[in-house]
Amino acid sequence: MSAVPTLSVMIVDDEAPARARLRDLLADIAAEVPNAPVGEAANGRLAVEALKENVPDVMLVDIRMPEMNGIELARHVAKLDRPPAIVFVTAYDAYAVQAFELNAIDYLLKPVRAARLAAALQKTRQSRPAPPPVLAELQKGARTHLSCHERGRLLLIPVLEILYLKADAKYVTARTAAREYLLDESLMRLEEEFSERFIRLHRSVLVARDAIAGFEKCAAEDAETQWQALLREAPDKLPVSRRQWPLVKSYARQLSA
Repeated sequence: MSAVPTLSVMIVDDEAPARARLRDLLADIAAEVPNAPVGEAANGRLAVEALKENVPDVMLVDIRMPEMNGIELARHVAKLDRPPAIVFVTAYDAYAVQAFELNAIDYLLKPVRAARLAAALQKTRQSRPAPPPVLAELQKGARTHLSCHERGRLLLIPVLEILYLKADAKYVTARTAAREYLLDESLMRLEEEFSERFIRLHRSVLVARDAIAGFEKCAAEDAETQWQALLREAPDKLPVSRRQWPLVKSYARQLSA
């Protein structure tokens, strides 16, 4: 009989005692479900950083954490070529428990029991990761970061650092003061999710409201574009469509005031 493969496990929880308990439980069930803890993180952002060094088979992920919660972490992790299985850990969030049951996403209720953890780990050997649309429905509020898969690495882009989002064919470019990132996202979905931060200038451009320095007349003869937006932290000039100009103009008046 062939040996059962050992599962590598990462623990993600903002509370040190909770991480310690999961470590102890993993040790207790190691004979039944061979496993090896390979790292810990106190929030989703730190977990993504840890994934650059090692992608485990399973991630035990708390839901409520500062900086980046567990649902958002799972959405980013789903972009990996071979994403780890996610087992959520929660002390409440009944809405999430119900959704996990309906969509075959496993979860552990705190305080976690050894038998339940063993069953969850066994399940990850057969189950597939939760699809991104399911995770998007579970998340409450907008994400704190966007992510892109670049040269085999998962990179996080803080939403507060994004100056504008520009659609081009199948992808969206996110521009920060430092560089550009290519996102596999829908501009329309991004506009819905981040409506408080970004304003639409053009059918293909969203700009962060606080990134706008002013507006100038467009020098080129363009039937659709008459004005351009100037940015505070980048030399780029973004087109403002005639259709969007009345709305943008009212925002420009607020800027001047």
